[in-house]
Amino acid sequence: MEISFALLPAFLHVYFFILESLLWGRPRINRIFGVKAQDVAATKPLAFNQGFYNLFLAIAIFAGLHLRTAEMTYSMGTTLIIYALLSICGAGLVLLLSNPRKMWRGALIQFVPAAIALVPYLKS
Repeated sequence: MEISFALLPAFLHVYFFILESLLWGRPRINRIFGVKAQDVAATKPLAFNQGFYNLFLAIAIFAGLHLRTAEMTYSMGTTLIIYALLSICGAGLVLLLSNPRKMWRGALIQFVPAAIALVPYLKS
């Protein structure tokens, strides 16, 4: 059960990586992120970097889930997953606090799945 909850934020962050690092500047992506066409060139390096940040968080969750399959590395995997999920929650809060009116939806998409996924790990 813990695994299925942790996979949602991991896959979401792979999706964010694709949007930010690979597809940035396409009209549909501009609309999703509220970026004007004239701002794409200026924001592309920032989005590229942010996309990789999201990918690294996803990789941490996948690696943690893999490490939990072996008894010797179970606690290491759990720690990695908790750290990644807490980082995602923190980033969601920062996004919300940066501009609550515009960013609340993106913040919730980021924060809620990670917070839900954290619950079973913090209980054990």
